[in-house]
Amino acid sequence: MTQIAEVIVDVPTMQTNRPFDYAIPASLTKQISPGMRVVVPFGKRQLQGFVVAITDQSSFEGTLKEIVAVVDLRPVLNHELLQLSQWLAQSTFAFWISCLQTMLPSVMKASYEKTVRLEPTADPKLATELFQGKQEIPFSEATNLTSAHKLLQLQKEQQVEIVYHVNNRAHKKMLKGLLPTKSVAECEALKANLTKSAKKQALLLAYLTSVAGQTEAIAYQQVLAAVAVSRETLRTAAKKGWFKEVAIEQYRDPYAGHTVEHTRPRVLTAEQAAAVTQISQAVKESQNEVYLVEGVTGSGKTEIYLQVIQDALKLGKTALMLVPEIALTPQMVNRVKGRFGERVAMLHSGLSTGERYDEWRRIERQEAQVVVGARSAVFAPLSHLGVIIMDEEHETSYKQDDMPRYNARDVALWRAKYHNCPVILGSATPSLESRARAQKGVYHLIRLKHRVNDRPMPEVTVVDMKNELKKTTEGNFSELMLTQIRQRLIRHEQSVLMLNRRGFSSFVMCRDCGFVLKCPNCDISLTLHMDTHSMKCHYCGHEEAIPKVCANCHSHKIRYYGTGTQKVEAELKELLPTARILRMDIDTTRRKGAHEKILNQFGQHDADILLGTQMIAKGLDFPDVTLVGVLNADTALGLPDFRASERTFQLLTQVSGRAGRADKKGEVVVQTYNPEHYAIQLARHHDYEGFYKREMTLRHQGNYPPYYFTILLTASHEEENLAAKKIFQLMNQLKPVLSQKAIILGPTPRAIARVNRRYYYQMVIKYKNEPNLNAELTKIMQDNQETKKGIQISIDREPLSFI
Repeated sequence: MTQIAEVIVDVPTMQTNRPFDYAIPASLTKQISPGMRVVVPFGKRQLQGFVVAITDQSSFEGTLKEIVAVVDLRPVLNHELLQLSQWLAQSTFAFWISCLQTMLPSVMKASYEKTVRLEPTADPKLATELFQGKQEIPFSEATNLTSAHKLLQLQKEQQVEIVYHVNNRAHKKMLKGLLPTKSVAECEALKANLTKSAKKQALLLAYLTSVAGQTEAIAYQQVLAAVAVSRETLRTAAKKGWFKEVAIEQYRDPYAGHTVEHTRPRVLTAEQAAAVTQISQAVKESQNEVYLVEGVTGSGKTEIYLQVIQDALKLGKTALMLVPEIALTPQMVNRVKGRFGERVAMLHSGLSTGERYDEWRRIERQEAQVVVGARSAVFAPLSHLGVIIMDEEHETSYKQDDMPRYNARDVALWRAKYHNCPVILGSATPSLESRARAQKGVYHLIRLKHRVNDRPMPEVTVVDMKNELKKTTEGNFSELMLTQIRQRLIRHEQSVLMLNRRGFSSFVMCRDCGFVLKCPNCDISLTLHMDTHSMKCHYCGHEEAIPKVCANCHSHKIRYYGTGTQKVEAELKELLPTARILRMDIDTTRRKGAHEKILNQFGQHDADILLGTQMIAKGLDFPDVTLVGVLNADTALGLPDFRASERTFQLLTQVSGRAGRADKKGEVVVQTYNPEHYAIQLARHHDYEGFYKREMTLRHQGNYPPYYFTILLTASHEEENLAAKKIFQLMNQLKPVLSQKAIILGPTPRAIARVNRRYYYQMVIKYKNEPNLNAELTKIMQDNQETKKGIQISIDREPLSFI
């Protein structure tokens, strides 16, 4: 009986968002399993697809097409991840193929190549003129020699065939090596026949004698390091048959060249010990519980994670630790790797594609038992999960912005339920949603109220910048801030300064007519970047020269307004010429390894001041940092978002926690134009519980999460009226299926209404229980594929921003 494979093909549309049946040819019977990638015919093309099931029956009445080829020798997605992909597609209103591809390293996504092949019966003249003596040429090369219309005509005449190739871009790194084939006696005999002048060959034979009988191949590099011979000597010996020349696979190690200091478990405080005991018991008993570890900055949450991981490994289980930013990963990986060594793998976008592929394969082969990584590491192919840890669980970077729009926390909870293991959500400032669940008893709340060794929390001083402006109209630094920085320079201590805006200035404006230079593709002003001497759009990437004349009135009175990290760096160098400054923002950390390089420089005291955006606010632990300065605490407060106060409180609390983490006393200076705002005042006193109560009251009054669920619908088009018309159509479609208790906000233009030449209109649905909503949203996705009209619809469940 012919076996049938159910395949999800690599075409992300609703029309193909289901498995298609393909016959498994006799040559591949019992070789194909769910989770493997295959090449299948789809229309006139050949595409890659994922086998999601094997069956004996098909509902298709015609003749099934056969699978063309197998991409993998073993499944790349196990049973758990296949199930997870289906759940993810349904819960995020995404295409199944998009979810499957999200789970794999990007290098494993298919690339397609189109070629033109000469048919055996083709005109010989055609072979000479078009194919120039070849049997097959790339499609692009063929269209350079003749028109696409002519090629289609030749195809109809059966003179040529257009062939689609699926290329697997995932390649292993191979090294040249040798496999010993001679016995000790044979090596000695070869050595006896050498001339006295063949000293290098004698050295090599002595080495081959020492490894005779070894069954594992030895890399040429290893041989060259052990014996003073050249590669030419090795090649000559291989030709003589002294050993077998082989290719050896080598993992690309992201930590090659790094020295990581081995660490031992630290003595725990009473609070830490109680937390470890409680969570490790759940690991041992395979209990699917969620623990919210709410610990003040410096309370030793990381040590709790490490000791729980250690307990899981002792039981033969694995562990997954998520960190929110690439910037945090190097320090966290150093701590985890220092404790568990080669058993640790890391996954984040800061790795090269090859390194990420090799780390993924180490995990998949069960060669690594602990995974540390950013958002997408939540899909790591770990088996026997014993614990999942999510550090800084409140961070917005855990939410994916495009399809599939998943939150790593939701995926972690799904996987923990599958494996019957506990989840640790750690934060000094938990999200209100998580803290509310702990309040209700859905999560177990573990509070760490004290820093390790009872170190005091840093003293926070709030500076009213309105008063500072009365003294001077220029500058980003208050008198107090500069005085504090100078004191640190004298004492050879370090300072961390945060400004949540990159670039040199916020915008460029004409002082005569008020014209502001905007992006031609987006409704946003361009930002000045002095390092590249250009104006850049931080949304679509548009870049142009810095204007010298106003485009509107032709005045030369162009001035720069606002501030950015580059401008602050220049000002600091002028005010403190002896200070050594490191800048850390998205512009200085684009290159691979840049985050780690900057942090290592700062850790080695190669700089006195670390200036950066919010990426420096959390996770960093430097003993000599005794001052943290926040240059403008109001950046997030002014945003039209109901989470603005929560973000401000979290950011200020997190960055304040970078000061005084060792024996030296820490101080924090916060500059603001809103000194009386409750988020700033409560952050000043490190009062999370007070903030939680105040903010929850406001959320309840405004009918916002965590009291309500939310859905964000967006319609976009290059013509504004079509985008607006579509979002109103969707509102009218949804209203009949919603109860009277549901609340609809909008439709309205998005806060930045035009991005990359497209206009965006949106509406928000707030609800508590709407049984018909999911089905109607799925129908909207099915009915509103991108059409000739160019309308694009997106649905975001529990968005973290409405802007």
